[in-house]
Amino acid sequence: MNLRIAAAGAVLILSIGASTGAAQATRATQAVDVRIAGANDTYLAIEVLKTISVQNEYTRGYKRELFKQWLDVDGDGCDAREQVLKRDAVGLPQVDPFKCFVVEADWLSPYDGERTSDRTRVDIDHTVALKEAWDSGAWQWSEAQRTAFANDTSDARSLIAVSSSSNRSKSDKDPSNWMPALRGYWCTYSANWIAVKARWGLSMDQSEWGRLNNVLSGQCVGTTMRGWNAVAGVVSATTTTVSTTAAPTTTSVAISPAPTTTVAPSGSSSVVSVRPGSYCAPEGATGTSGGRTYVCSKTDVSGNPYSGNRARWRQQT
Repeated sequence: MNLRIAAAGAVLILSIGASTGAAQATRATQAVDVRIAGANDTYLAIEVLKTISVQNEYTRGYKRELFKQWLDVDGDGCDAREQVLKRDAVGLPQVDPFKCFVVEADWLSPYDGERTSDRTRVDIDHTVALKEAWDSGAWQWSEAQRTAFANDTSDARSLIAVSSSSNRSKSDKDPSNWMPALRGYWCTYSANWIAVKARWGLSMDQSEWGRLNNVLSGQCVGTTMRGWNAVAGVVSATTTTVSTTAAPTTTSVAISPAPTTTVAPSGSSSVVSVRPGSYCAPEGATGTSGGRTYVCSKTDVSGNPYSGNRARWRQQT
């Protein structure tokens, strides 16, 4: 079994070795080469899933206080909770500019479709829960790395504003035993989960990996995801125990960016050309078409949510 990682260039090269044993069938040796060029390119989510290490979880020693939450780690004057409340608001939120406190806004939870203007009914969910992260490799991290993960607003897939009820229903479960009530969000949720795990070098257990593989091979076949920028001090993968049953062979798979609209990440100054009405990510990104500015939004110009709570390119008002 072999694994080579070049984190600075965001290059993951994973070799999945053959298993041996008297009672085991012959297994294939498969090499998966995934080169994540950056946050602007898109990739097939199921191919990124193949790079993720499959290991038993480490279930000892977790305490929530090991992850310091709701801090201003990026120095923009907003703690992570207020930053996500502001970012995920439907329309333009009212924000106290001195305390960076969201005074008034509307939110639409992508997990269950609940809409509210009451901030006390909104939770900021860690897509990969803190305990799940601990069990999947964060137990080896430094305090600084755990703090960065708990307050990660550098990638919109890490933290998301959802209804309190759906967040509590999810708790620290992984996709093998919890998926959003809105099935139309399953594809996005699966891709986001994979992105967080891959970006932060976290492993999956066998049932978690298998459920995601089934979803992405079934109703979510063809789902794409953006790449990411490397996380300082965190490698992008670990060792794996995944193997595939097949005739003895060696296959090399090079994953190229998937054929879809290229989208600039939040905070990027890049101007991209978009196709009005097409699906997009991340929410809040902007682009141009025909000399007009478009925004990646989950609602139309009147504030009505699109079907499946999926974001589309619409003209900016």
